[in-house]
Amino acid sequence: MGAHEIRIRLGGVSRQRAYQITSRADFPKPVADLAQGKVWQTEDVEAWMKVHRRDLDESED
Repeated sequence: MGAHEIRIRLGGVSRQRAYQITSRADFPKPVADLAQGKVWQTEDVEAWMKVHRRDLDESED
């Protein structure tokens, strides 16, 4: 899953917001860093979202 897919899964957040989220110390580490950008395991991102999505919603208010 790339940054664009993560943005979509997070409800269409901005590029800047997606960067902030994916840069968090508790966000899963990317499995690859390609010329086109970082790539994460979908399962890792989905599991992280299940735990943290409510926190993210509250911080956007």
